[in-house]
Amino acid sequence: MIGIRKSFSKKLSLGILLLAVPIFILSLGVLFQHSRYLLRKEAMEHTNSVLNTTMQRLIRHVNAIETATETNSWLATEYLDPDSLLALSHRIVLFNAYIDGCSISTEPDVFPQHGRYFSVYTIREGDSINTVIEEPYEYFDKEWYKQPKERGKASWVVYYDESDTLKLTLDGLLASYNKPLYSRPDSQLVAVISTDMSLLRLSKAISEERPYPNSYFIMLDEYGHYYINPDSTQLFHHSIFDDADPVEHADIIALGHEMTAGNKGNMRVEINGETCLVSYQSVPGTTWSLALVCPDSDILQGYYKLAKLLIPLLVIGLLMILLLSYHLATHAIRPINQLLEKTQSIASGNYEVHIPPSPREDVVGRLQNSFAAMLRSLNFHLSSTRYVVDQIRHRNEELVEATRLAKESARKKTMFIQNVSHQVRTPLNIIMGFAQVIRDNSGQLPEEDAKSILSIMDHNTTTLDRMVLMLFDSSEYGIAQELNISKDEQASCNSMAQEAIALISSQFPHLSVRFVTELTDDFCIRTNRLYMVRTLREILYNSAKYSDGKNISLTIMKRDNMVRFICEDTGPGIPPEYYDYIFEPFTKLDDLSEGLGLGMALSKRHVQMLGGTFLFDTDYHEGCRIIIDMPA
Repeated sequence: MIGIRKSFSKKLSLGILLLAVPIFILSLGVLFQHSRYLLRKEAMEHTNSVLNTTMQRLIRHVNAIETATETNSWLATEYLDPDSLLALSHRIVLFNAYIDGCSISTEPDVFPQHGRYFSVYTIREGDSINTVIEEPYEYFDKEWYKQPKERGKASWVVYYDESDTLKLTLDGLLASYNKPLYSRPDSQLVAVISTDMSLLRLSKAISEERPYPNSYFIMLDEYGHYYINPDSTQLFHHSIFDDADPVEHADIIALGHEMTAGNKGNMRVEINGETCLVSYQSVPGTTWSLALVCPDSDILQGYYKLAKLLIPLLVIGLLMILLLSYHLATHAIRPINQLLEKTQSIASGNYEVHIPPSPREDVVGRLQNSFAAMLRSLNFHLSSTRYVVDQIRHRNEELVEATRLAKESARKKTMFIQNVSHQVRTPLNIIMGFAQVIRDNSGQLPEEDAKSILSIMDHNTTTLDRMVLMLFDSSEYGIAQELNISKDEQASCNSMAQEAIALISSQFPHLSVRFVTELTDDFCIRTNRLYMVRTLREILYNSAKYSDGKNISLTIMKRDNMVRFICEDTGPGIPPEYYDYIFEPFTKLDDLSEGLGLGMALSKRHVQMLGGTFLFDTDYHEGCRIIIDMPA
């Protein structure tokens, strides 16, 4: 105690310690709690990301099976004989890795030589594919046959393969896409084609990526039955609502209702006595809902480890505060030693030392101020030298930046030339190749093959013409020509939209664009018809090319003194990180994708030149939505 009374530095350090300790403990506690919040938030974002990735993998499985069934079903009715059905079933499984089995089962007595029943089945067993005519059995009452027959359309059915003919299944649990087949021209039901997917293999596929060691996936149908669950005893015949008490398990019941309703979201649920984070969303095109369950014990594992380190960290922190406060206290009463060190440094030729003026009026303060005035005088004479050095350094930095920009410009120029060369060469090679085929087989090609070749050549010619036109519009001459065009044409909004749809339909024959308008056919606006049609064609082309191609629409409506064109599609859309770059010329989301990266940039420029506004709707997340407003 006597030592503390006599030592000013010890008194000062003790006062700093008494002030700093409560602040340190409070700050550490707040940081500890905030880390828990951040871990939960990060876990939710990570879980949603993994669920979205898994959902895309599941959608690829579903779409592949539906596409294989739809594209091959017409062959079954076109060549309705036992051998053709055997070959078709084998072909569907052979060329589609996501399909584990395919059956084509006919109506009674379609083939009298085979009796009442005739069903062919192909199964994938490891690396081999086997196709057989099944032994007669009453398959007409099976859900996979009865449901599409009654509904008259294709549908998904999940059922148990009671004979367990598919070795890859989990207790015979299959997801089957079934489509009724009708004869031509009387449209009579002749058979049902079913493509099967093993839910065990699907479960393994979607469980490849898990955010945490003990996380897992579940999948429910519209009634809450489990289709995927780590507990195999719960599959198919048990639902999420079974054994769920409305009071004790209200959160599980709420989760079940959310999933069976096809909603998307996140929820904290207590499962088997442990709180879990559940992220869920519906599977497009089906009545299923997929969820990712992550236990809190995994999410907060780092948090619990941090809790064990809190006490040692607190002790170490207090010791550091004590040492630091003592050091600061002793340092505060030693200004003379600091001044001595600085003057010695100046004496050795280091004039960069800074001596601040002191407000103290004692001898130490006046001494410090005298040395500060002397140092300012010396620095004044060195200021001109510093200025010259700074100017030289600045010029050098400008030269480095100019060199970097020149290299970047050269790199972009090279990439542009390579991209244009590749994009132009591809349709040219196709046209030249088919021209060679026509020349070498003149007069010998079947009419159907000749029409197909000419259609492909026409499509690639149109693609080439479109790219050349876009390159011309992006050039200085194209910009100058665009500035001088007439903007006073009276053009019908509906007519321009229909012309653009017709142009796209000629390039994508199987595409269906839904056209909705609130305007009459004689409603016109003052614009340039050519550039307006180009713009509408380009945004429809992007929708046809990059969306799922199933839900493309073009809508025209009137808002006050503006006419609004809305192009909307469903699909992967554009990631948020690319929102700032989609209107930059020669910019593509994927450098390997087809195109020059000019469509969006030129479309926006055309619309602005015509006096309108071009907007990419970032609030639309089902795909892409483009909004064009033109003066009425």
